[in-house]
Amino acid sequence: MYLVIMAGGVGKRFWPRSRKHNPKQFLNIVSDDSMLKLTFDRLKKISPTDKIYVVAGEHLREKIHKELKELPEDNYISEPSGKSTAPCIGLAANLIHKRDPDAVIGIFPADHLIRDLARFEECVEKGRQAALNNNAMVTFGIRPTRPATGYGYIQYNQSDKIEEGVYKVKTFAEKPDINTAQKFLEHGNFLWNSGMFIWQAETILKEIDQHLPDLGHSLKKLYPEIGKPDYQEKLEEEWGTIRKESIDYGVMEKAKKVYVVKSNFTWNDVGSWDAVYELEEKDENKNVLKGENVKAVDTESCYIYSDGQLISTIGVKDLVIVQEENATIIAKRGETEKVKKLVNRLRCENRDEYL
Repeated sequence: MYLVIMAGGVGKRFWPRSRKHNPKQFLNIVSDDSMLKLTFDRLKKISPTDKIYVVAGEHLREKIHKELKELPEDNYISEPSGKSTAPCIGLAANLIHKRDPDAVIGIFPADHLIRDLARFEECVEKGRQAALNNNAMVTFGIRPTRPATGYGYIQYNQSDKIEEGVYKVKTFAEKPDINTAQKFLEHGNFLWNSGMFIWQAETILKEIDQHLPDLGHSLKKLYPEIGKPDYQEKLEEEWGTIRKESIDYGVMEKAKKVYVVKSNFTWNDVGSWDAVYELEEKDENKNVLKGENVKAVDTESCYIYSDGQLISTIGVKDLVIVQEENATIIAKRGETEKVKKLVNRLRCENRDEYL
């Protein structure tokens, strides 16, 4: 099976550590290794390295190859700019289909944390078989442990399964409010949407052609140019006409043969500094203190990170404080999803030196 790592994100919620030159996937947030390296090493257990591809911007090529020394040069797929997941996935499927028309492709974000690797491999194999034997589009749902409002949800049909743990999808639900999320849990047939997929290359290209015809048209124009010297130039020209669209909204919610693997591995999308706090081991005061220059007095339930500057706290509680290079953020725990809004404001004000 071919495996594609989507590594072009900018990780706005992890500012100020995540910057344009060093986005979230390169950070060692939950391990000594980067999120990208953890993902690559996990996928190496499923397929050989010559079947693993990475999609990201050209400006990250050198950094990614330095991080993933085993990644073949030809397996780097350069996207001219970030246009969400549908164009990214279409670009990868187009290229892989050209190389192998019978390819089955798994799609994985670069920045998720997955434990219970044996269970993960079992679920991927279930998904591969479902995609191959049923000409289906397969996604992975995570059993919810709380009424989370930061995830999309997948409702599955409990009476329609093609094998144990693989069910027909009834509907996709956007990120809900807390009351709706609680109802989803009570209903019993809702899963968190993990953003991981498996399908045959031919299948996803046909679905894109049907549901996102403009993107499908662009991919068809580019297909005969793959492997030719001027392919990248023609890609950049065509990319300007492609609209930003997620694979969930653009294709998955409209497709008919969509199945979900009810996954039993431990998963976290590590989507905010709050998530990092929850994952990390706490000291006796329920603090997570990172960096030699952090001094905390009468401080409780805080996440504090410094890359070198002295950070001192007295008498505070439930804060996230992160200092990197020329910027520091101080946020109330439970509010760090809003970091993205702050980064967008800096971008609107052309404060590029902080981005």
